[in-house]
Amino acid sequence: MGGHLWDQMANQEASVRQDDYLRVSILGDTTTDTNSSSSKTIRHHISDLKMMLVELYRGKPFSFWILLLLSGGAMLIAFPASSLLSRLYYSNGGKSKWILSWVAVAGWPLTALALLPTYIFCNTYPTRLNLKLTISYAVVGFLSAADNLLYAYAYAYLPASTASLLASSSLIFSALFGYLLVGNRINASIINSVVMITAALTIIALDSDSDLYGNVSKTQYTMGFVYDILGSALHGLIFALSELLFVKLLGRTSFHVVLEQHVMVSLFAFTFTTVGLVVGRSFQGMEEEARNFKGGITSYSMVLVWSAITFQLGVLGATGVLFLASTMLAGVLNAVRVPLTSIAAVILLRDPMSGFKILSLVITFWGFCSYIYGSRPSKNDHSTTSF
Repeated sequence: MGGHLWDQMANQEASVRQDDYLRVSILGDTTTDTNSSSSKTIRHHISDLKMMLVELYRGKPFSFWILLLLSGGAMLIAFPASSLLSRLYYSNGGKSKWILSWVAVAGWPLTALALLPTYIFCNTYPTRLNLKLTISYAVVGFLSAADNLLYAYAYAYLPASTASLLASSSLIFSALFGYLLVGNRINASIINSVVMITAALTIIALDSDSDLYGNVSKTQYTMGFVYDILGSALHGLIFALSELLFVKLLGRTSFHVVLEQHVMVSLFAFTFTTVGLVVGRSFQGMEEEARNFKGGITSYSMVLVWSAITFQLGVLGATGVLFLASTMLAGVLNAVRVPLTSIAAVILLRDPMSGFKILSLVITFWGFCSYIYGSRPSKNDHSTTSF
């Protein structure tokens, strides 16, 4: 489940600061005149790149780079760790899908605590709630609770590496719902990413026989596959609705507003999931589940606690990268996160890794890169994004 929130936050960035153009150009979006660019040699391009890197480094204080490094590290470590812990919960004896979906939002107070410094030191104030905004948060929170539950079912039957790859299909639904509900553009690069990721999912589906855990039947694997795709589709809808919420109700995108939105949505999702836990009597079964868990009660508690912490750290890291650097850099790190999760799952959890899954991983990474390129900021956008 860790990592899917990045799409939502990255696309909530309504505009990119003017100084982000320098970073975009580093990643390949040239801003020089076409005729002069075509006459440059490779040596000149390398020289220009070096100069831009030096200027970029000198233009920011050392503390900026430390914060960016910490944010990027949190994104690349916490999200994969959250995914691995979700699978570890099941492999060590956990059974409740409600508990795992509850853990995904139980760490919301950590993000709420991260808001305090923005109010104290950045001279910002909490966004005033009204009835329409509160209802919007509640609706998105309910959908998020359902989304977490679908992913919890997926991780019960799929290897972590496979679940992570399938979750990348959220980009397809993000592009679709973003186009239908928000009016986001769809260009050739985004269409190419949709085709690539769809092809990767097809390859995984055709290679299901070599991707089964010993205690998982073919029917359960198929169910996990479907749950993961449905969760990705719902995630794409959530992300589009969240972006619409910013456009229609909040009217601005800043660091503390994004965190506020995440806290409120997580709070409502936490409330709905807690009700599900109580009604389904999952709370009452936690003690017995902990006793039967591999490693005992201590191991059980550590898995759940760290699942909650890593997910929230990933959210904070992604938000930090988004506003310290750019959507482009956050997209690059998110693309890198997918193979990192798969490789870590193979090494630490002994996930099956066939040649077809490796091929699917490469194609998915290609699709991510194409999506990032197609979603790069427009040069005509001169609005600012503030803290």
